[in-house]
Amino acid sequence: MNSSLWIWQQPDWPKFTWQNATIAPQLRNCIDMQGRLLGKIGSIDELSECQNILDTLLQNIVTSSAIEGEQLNVGSVRSSLARRLGIAEQGATNARSEGLAELMLDATQGYDRPLTLQRLFTWHHWLFPVAQGTLSKTVLVGQLRDEVPMQVISGRLDKPTVHFQAPPRDGLEAQLAEFLDWFASSRDTAGLDPLLRAGIAHFWFVTLHPFDDGNGRLTRAITDLALAQGERQAIRFHAMSASILDDRAGYYQVLESSQKGDLDITVWLSWFLATLLRSLEQALANIDRILAKARFWQAHRADGLLPEQVKLLNRLLDGGPRGFEEGINAAQYQAVTKVSKATATRHLTDLLDKACLVRLPGGGRSTRYRINTQDISNA
Repeated sequence: MNSSLWIWQQPDWPKFTWQNATIAPQLRNCIDMQGRLLGKIGSIDELSECQNILDTLLQNIVTSSAIEGEQLNVGSVRSSLARRLGIAEQGATNARSEGLAELMLDATQGYDRPLTLQRLFTWHHWLFPVAQGTLSKTVLVGQLRDEVPMQVISGRLDKPTVHFQAPPRDGLEAQLAEFLDWFASSRDTAGLDPLLRAGIAHFWFVTLHPFDDGNGRLTRAITDLALAQGERQAIRFHAMSASILDDRAGYYQVLESSQKGDLDITVWLSWFLATLLRSLEQALANIDRILAKARFWQAHRADGLLPEQVKLLNRLLDGGPRGFEEGINAAQYQAVTKVSKATATRHLTDLLDKACLVRLPGGGRSTRYRINTQDISNA
């Protein structure tokens, strides 16, 4: 291995290598999960599909910013996305949410358009709209970074630890042009799996760090673009940024260690594929919930349920932290639906009689209920 500190100082940069035998099992798992996910998408009704796309894009935007420590106004971003997707939702927007929505949709729906320097500049403008006016420092918007060394440093001023250093400003145009040429030509490279291509693109661009700020978010947008190109569809059902956020410490650790290694990026690609697999698994679980919900309502479409009962059942069917994963009791039903204690008990009894719910073990005040999953599977 060359004694140079940074990977971009290696003589053969950027001729990356990796150990196929090491990552092959992970790659197969990702391809299999991706195929299962794409195969189930056609079973979703149009309304559920639109809502799921909206939720996925929103999650991707919010978590990509959260990786950088920025908390967005979720309602504003959702409204900006919904309007562009033709979904009727009320809500105020701002320059920030509008720009982020434009960026996400351009990266995914515009997957067949070439990635050019001008397109990157446009993305950067969307990341830092002039109207925002809340930046803590001046950002060079829509242009490459200046001559100041791009470093990530911690520790004492007299004994700093440099975690990352990007290539110098001199020659950055040529390096970025080489990346963009590769990104265009590699779509047709025989033997390069699209998922590996996305992982390589992520690592290469974040290493260049061509902008003054926003490099991480642009890197993840490029990753979304590469994944959309690999799937050849603009519809997004998995949120890679959400899975990265789940292992944010691991993300920065593997990037830092890989920056200080040689051109063998096997460790990075292994981490990338493991993270991608989690995002695909989560998306598949979500699709399964959507399909189970559709089957449930198909089975109970003629039950004459009350609005309060429908509201509660949808909460249970949607799952997640608000879905009462351990079941619901009468007091929780009362809190969700805003009915009296007696009404809550009567509604729950009715849902039991109609086989919408089943009673869990236990009794008295601790009695809990969950969705009748057998009814869903037999629908």
